[in-house]
Amino acid sequence: MTNSDPERSPLLATLGVQIEPTLLELALTHRSFAYENGGIPTNERLEFLGDSILGQAVAVMLYRSNPLVDEGVLSKRRASLVSSAALADIARGIDLGQYLRLGRGELLTGGRDNSSILADTVEALIGAVYLDSGGDAATALVLRLIAPLLADPNRFGGSLDFKTSLQELAARRGTGAPAYTVTETGPDHAKVFIAAVAVGADLVARGEGTSKKFAEMAAARSAVEQLTARRSR
Repeated sequence: MTNSDPERSPLLATLGVQIEPTLLELALTHRSFAYENGGIPTNERLEFLGDSILGQAVAVMLYRSNPLVDEGVLSKRRASLVSSAALADIARGIDLGQYLRLGRGELLTGGRDNSSILADTVEALIGAVYLDSGGDAATALVLRLIAPLLADPNRFGGSLDFKTSLQELAARRGTGAPAYTVTETGPDHAKVFIAAVAVGADLVARGEGTSKKFAEMAAARSAVEQLTARRSR
C-alpha cells in the first residue's frame, strides 16, 4: 500500500498531509480488524498520542484567539471542539468511514458510521501525522479539521453561550455591548418571555423562551447568526 494508491490518496489529499504507508494503515486499523487478523497492532496507541496533540493545539488556539475570554468559557469551548461528537462529525465531513479497517462484526453493525470509532480514528490520524511530519504539521492538521466547527455558530456557539459569543462579536466590531430588553406575556403558570437585543445602531434581534434567560439566549443566537451571515457575504 502506498500513498499513491487511489483508495487512500483522496483521504490524504483531503487532510492535506502525507503519511508513511505503514503508519497510515496502522492509524486506520480498529481493534476488531486486528483481532480477526492474528492480533496485529491497532490504532489505539496512535489515538492516545493524537488525543494529547489535539487537546494542546485547540487550547493554544483558543487562548491566543480569545484574549478577553475567561478560563471557564475557554474550557467549555475546548471540550466542545475535542468531544467525540465533534470529532465524529469531522470524520463524516471527510468521509473517513470508507477508509476504516474493521472486523466483520463491526462492518455488519454499521461500524463505518460508529461515532466512537470515527472519533478515535481522527485522533489516530493526528498522532500518525505527528510521528511522520512533526508537531507543526500535526497542529496545522488539527486547525484545518476544526475550522468548520469554528465557522458554524449553530454548532460551536450553540453548545456554549450565545450571549458570550455575541458579546465577543460586538467587541470585535466596536459596536458596544449588546443591550437586552425583555417583556412577558401570558398567565403566571404559562408565561412567555420575549427578548430583544440591540447591537450597535442597525441590528435588533428577537427571541422567545419560557424564562428570561432562555429568551435572551434565543435573541443572542439570532443576532450571532445575522452578524455571521453578514460577515460571510
